[in-house]
Amino acid sequence: MKNYDTLSEAISDLMQRGYTCNFNLKENCIEYSGTSISLMPDEFEIDEVHRFEGDTDPGDENILFAISSAKHNIKGLLVNAFGMYSDSFSAELISKLNIKK
Repeated sequence: MKNYDTLSEAISDLMQRGYTCNFNLKENCIEYSGTSISLMPDEFEIDEVHRFEGDTDPGDENILFAISSAKHNIKGLLVNAFGMYSDSFSAELISKLNIKK
């Protein structure tokens, strides 16, 4: 797995590697932005995880997931804050996302 200095560098490289879908967190699933596709935790795999910590601003702390779904034949990215700024979501989804953190 590659190491990246910045979130934008990671996103650019992963997009070139085929992770082109933009995923958003929902309460118990992830959603492919702009479509009706929602992936339950058992419908996707986390291929890579990258953390980025802000030097001075805790609001700059993010985690980037490279996600693939064989069922839907898609690959994409999910960016979320971690720490005190992280979103709340279902225990099942947290468990899935915690596997590779």
